[in-house]
Amino acid sequence: MTSTSEGRRAKAAKAPIVAGGHTRIRPFNTRDTYPEQNLDNDLCQAVVAGNTVYVRGQIGQNLDTSESVGIGDAGAQAEQAMANIAMLLEEAGSRMEHLVKLTIYLVDPRYREAVYRTVGRWTKGVHPISTGLVVSALARPEWLCEIDAVAVLPEEVRA
Repeated sequence: MTSTSEGRRAKAAKAPIVAGGHTRIRPFNTRDTYPEQNLDNDLCQAVVAGNTVYVRGQIGQNLDTSESVGIGDAGAQAEQAMANIAMLLEEAGSRMEHLVKLTIYLVDPRYREAVYRTVGRWTKGVHPISTGLVVSALARPEWLCEIDAVAVLPEEVRA
């Protein structure tokens, strides 16, 4: 495949779609995301339903390249996850200041301080609610934290 057709395919994969009356941001299939597993699920990175934006759990992975970043560094993975959330909210028509809820998953409670410091920089002055959980594992062993988000669309977008 040429770089031009790869670029077109990447852009097409990022194009929002509407299904069930809701806008799906960055649709993908798990067979591409997890080629080593026998999966075939159509998912997306965010959904705009009414005035609410739901963002799929984000990890230390570049959404454009699928490259894992910050391997072994929970703070760096949280930084990438929050950057992904900010980018997805923008693509959905929202912004970080419209966050209402975060759920933070850690594979080890010792990562809490580094992850929460990072999240705190991204949410300074926003005051979303937050739930933190310690889980036994995430989808890949190199992922140390995962953060999902709920936000609203700003008034000017709703009109």
